[in-house]
Amino acid sequence: MEKAKIDRINELARRAREGALTAEELEEQKALRREYLAAFRASLRGTLEHTVIERPDGTREKLVPKEKKEEKKS
Repeated sequence: MEKAKIDRINELARRAREGALTAEELEEQKALRREYLAAFRASLRGTLEHTVIERPDGTREKLVPKEKKEEKKS
């Protein structure tokens, strides 16, 4: 996510703590938060897909997110 959008999220959060936001600003804040969370989840998912667990016996197992395990069972 772009730095400018994160700065805008923070600015709206500060303004919300200081006083009320307009309806337009509330909608903008919701949209920016949704976009931020989607980017965060995608980044975390990418990290987890490339994580490997090394067991005490030396075997290595790829860490697969829960959704992918369920897809493989089907």
